[in-house]
Amino acid sequence: MIDTVVRKYNSWVNYRRTVGELSRLSNRELSDLGIGRGDIRFIARRASM
Repeated sequence: MIDTVVRKYNSWVNYRRTVGELSRLSNRELSDLGIGRGDIRFIARRASM
């Protein structure tokens, strides 16, 4: 059970970190990566799995 809680917490931390990093990029930088600003949460969710 503790394993599951730790895993979920680490996943959440990774999600928040990814959202933060991508959100700091300019629209131009995101475009260069092929990412729209509206896609940030989706991409972060996939990255945190």
